[in-house]
Amino acid sequence: MATLREAGHAVSARYDRRRARVVVGLNTGVELTFPAHLAEGLADASPDSLAVIEISPAGLGLHWPKLDADIYVPGLLRGVFGSKKWMAHQLGSEGGKVRTAAKNAASSANGQKGGQPRKLADAPDPIEAENVTSSGQ
Repeated sequence: MATLREAGHAVSARYDRRRARVVVGLNTGVELTFPAHLAEGLADASPDSLAVIEISPAGLGLHWPKLDADIYVPGLLRGVFGSKKWMAHQLGSEGGKVRTAAKNAASSANGQKGGQPRKLADAPDPIEAENVTSSGQ
């Protein structure tokens, strides 16, 4: 735990309502500020719920008791604002919103063909067909 604390640990934490940001003061004198909506569990929270922040005894965790949400301070320092699954979902949803000329052209071409191809109910499952031939039936 001492190694984790070397990079910095929280000594203060507050929610800045005016800027809608969480402000974390570290023992190193660095102040880390991030928009609340970027962190898992804080995105849809009310300002009153965000205002109550507890710091773990070691200073490595922040806890919002009204939200039952926790943030790991060393993770914040690395730009990690939630679990792997949650972060992947955030990145994926942002990527899905991207509009490029190529993506627009592909979508348009697919629409001109009648949209997404229909799945054929009678078509054999390729994995099932492979299992049948490999087992010698």
